[in-house]
Amino acid sequence: MAVDKTAVVLLSGGLDSATTLAMARKAGFRCYALSFDYGQRHKKELEAAAAVARAGGAHEHRVAALGMGFIGGSALTDLALSVPQAPTTGIPITYVPARNTVFLAVALGWAEVLGTQDLFIGVNAIDYSGYPDCRPEYLAAFENLANLATKAGVEGARFHVHAPLLHLTKAEIIKAGMELGVDYGLTLSCYAPNEAGRPCRTCDACRLRAKGFADAGVADPALI
Repeated sequence: MAVDKTAVVLLSGGLDSATTLAMARKAGFRCYALSFDYGQRHKKELEAAAAVARAGGAHEHRVAALGMGFIGGSALTDLALSVPQAPTTGIPITYVPARNTVFLAVALGWAEVLGTQDLFIGVNAIDYSGYPDCRPEYLAAFENLANLATKAGVEGARFHVHAPLLHLTKAEIIKAGMELGVDYGLTLSCYAPNEAGRPCRTCDACRLRAKGFADAGVADPALI
C-alpha cells in the first residue's frame, strides 16, 4: 500500500495507544511513534511500547527522556506516594500534572520537523480516570495552540490532533483493536507492575482494563 501521509503517534505501551497506532496505520499513515521516559514508576511500559511499535508497523519509534519526576505531585512519578489500590473520588493521585500537554508539545515539535501536520493520541473520555487532559475541549484547545505557536502553522499548515478512541468504551476499543490485529498480549496498562512486568490487577488502570475485556467478552491475553 502506497503511503503519502505521515503522523506522529503517542505510544505509551498500553492498550489504548496500541489501538490508536493500529487505527492510524489503517487510515493510511506512515507512523512515527513517540514514547516518553518521564520518570514513571511503571517504566516497564517502555519495553511494551517498543514491542508494540515493532508489531504495529511503526516506521520509526523514539523515546524522549523528560524526567518529570522532579516536580512531584503524582503517584506515578513520586515514589513517596502510593498508587491507589481501590477506587477513589475526584481526580486520582495518579494524574501527572500537565503530562499530555508536555507530550503533545514534544510530538508537535517532531511533527514540524518531519513536515507532518497529524498527531495521534489515545485518550478516552468514557472509560477513564477523569484526567482533565483527556477531554475533547482540551484537545480542541491544544490543536488551536499548535496552529498558533508554530512556524508551520503561521506559514499556512494546519495541524490536526486525532483522538480516535475519545468517545469509545473500553470494550469498544478492545473489539476495534482485535479487528485490526492488535496483540494486546504485548501491552502493559498497569501503574504498579512488579519487576517482571506483571500487572498488579488492582490499580485504576488494571481495573479499567479488566472491565473492558470482561465487557468485550474476551480474555486478556496479557494475563494468560
